[in-house]
Amino acid sequence: MDIAALSVVLNQAKVQQQVDVSLTKKALNQAQENSNGLVKMMEQSVQPHLGGSIDIKK
Repeated sequence: MDIAALSVVLNQAKVQQQVDVSLTKKALNQAQENSNGLVKMMEQSVQPHLGGSIDIKK
């Protein structure tokens, strides 16, 4: 294998690695946004005045 071909292969590997890192970062950011949204939704759903008492009628 000559030097030019080796250089091309190494550059392609470097680009592929950069793409993989970029996609991983995007997936991590999306997961963080989803978890933040879930936490916010759960905080808004808390209603402490509900469920504290039961009315029983005969």
